[in-house]
Amino acid sequence: MFALSDLGWSNFFEQQRREFADPDLTPARVAEENRGLYRVLSPAGEFWAGVRGALRQSATTREALPAVGDWVLVQNHPPQATIHALFQRRTKVARKMAGNRTEQQIVAANIDTLFLVTSLNRDFNVRRLERYLALAWESGAQPVVILNKSDLCGNSAEYLESSKSVAGTVQIILCSALTGSGRPELRERVRVGGTAALLGSSGVGKSSLINAIVGDELQLTAAVRPGDDRGRHTTTSRQLILVPGGGILIDTPGMRELQLWSASDGLDAAFSDIERLAASCKFRDCRHASEPGCAVREAIASDQLDEERLESYHKLEREQLFLESKQDAALRSARNHAFRKVMKAQSRGYRDR
Repeated sequence: MFALSDLGWSNFFEQQRREFADPDLTPARVAEENRGLYRVLSPAGEFWAGVRGALRQSATTREALPAVGDWVLVQNHPPQATIHALFQRRTKVARKMAGNRTEQQIVAANIDTLFLVTSLNRDFNVRRLERYLALAWESGAQPVVILNKSDLCGNSAEYLESSKSVAGTVQIILCSALTGSGRPELRERVRVGGTAALLGSSGVGKSSLINAIVGDELQLTAAVRPGDDRGRHTTTSRQLILVPGGGILIDTPGMRELQLWSASDGLDAAFSDIERLAASCKFRDCRHASEPGCAVREAIASDQLDEERLESYHKLEREQLFLESKQDAALRSARNHAFRKVMKAQSRGYRDR
C-alpha cells in the first residue's frame, strides 16, 4: 500500500483527477514498463496493468502511451488490471528515438530533478555535457551535474572547472560511491515528495549512486571495460524506486547516443552566455561568423568565450533544424495514413449497405 503523497502526487494531478467521475478508477504511478505491460504503484498496492484498448487505439504516437514516472487511472479487477487514462505530464525528459525513426521517446515523466551523471575518466566530454544540459532545461526539470568516480581521478579540480565553464549556475557535485563523497548532497536533492532521475552513458556509475543513496545493493553494478573505460549495461529498463525516508529515484539504461527531440528553449538556457552576448550584436540575425559588430566573435577574440563552445552551439542548432524538417515530414505521413484508414472504413461501410 502506498500513500499518494509518497509517490509524488500534487495539486497538478488532483485537479485533473476531478475531471473523472468514475469512482472505480484509482490513481497510480508507472514504475516500470515491460513489453506493453506496466508495473504501477497505488494506494491499492503494486501490480501489473495493461492499457485499455480504446486508449491504445487512440494513441497515434508513443508519447500518448504511459512512460515511467507517469500518473494514470487504473481499474484493478483481478486478475487483469487496466489503465484507462493518462494524466497530463508536468515535465518530461524526451529524446529522439535511437536509430533512423523520427519518433519521440519519453525517457521519464514528471521529474523534479535531473541528475546528469558523467564519470571522471575517458567518458568525460564537455560537448556531450552541453547536449545533456540542453535536454534537461527543455524537460522542465532542474538539472544537477554529477561528476562521479572522483576517487579514481587525481585531477578532479580540472574536470570541475571544465564543467563549470558550460554549466552556468547549475549545481555540480563531485561524487564517489566508493568513498561516500557527495552522498549527503545527493540525498538532500532527493527530497521528500520529489522525483529525481539519473541520466548518463553506460558505466558512469548510476546504479552505484542509487545503491549509495538508498543504502542497499538494490541495483546490479558492473566494472567498465579496462581497455577503453566503456560501460556495460546493468540497468536494462527504466525503473522507479521509492527511497527509504522519502523521495523517488528513476534509474535509466545507459545511453549510447543522445539526439535532442525539441530543444529550442533548452538550447537557449544551456547556452545562455552566448544568448546574452548575441543580444549586443550589431545585427539581430547575426550568425556570429564574419559579420561586423558581432559581440560573440569579439568575446572569442578576447578569450571570454571558447570558440569550440560556439561551434557546439551551431552544431546543435543545425541538428534541430534538420530534425524539425523530418518531424514535419513524419507528421504529414501520419496524417495521410490516418486519412487513408478513415476512407477505407467509409468504403467498407458503403459496400456493406
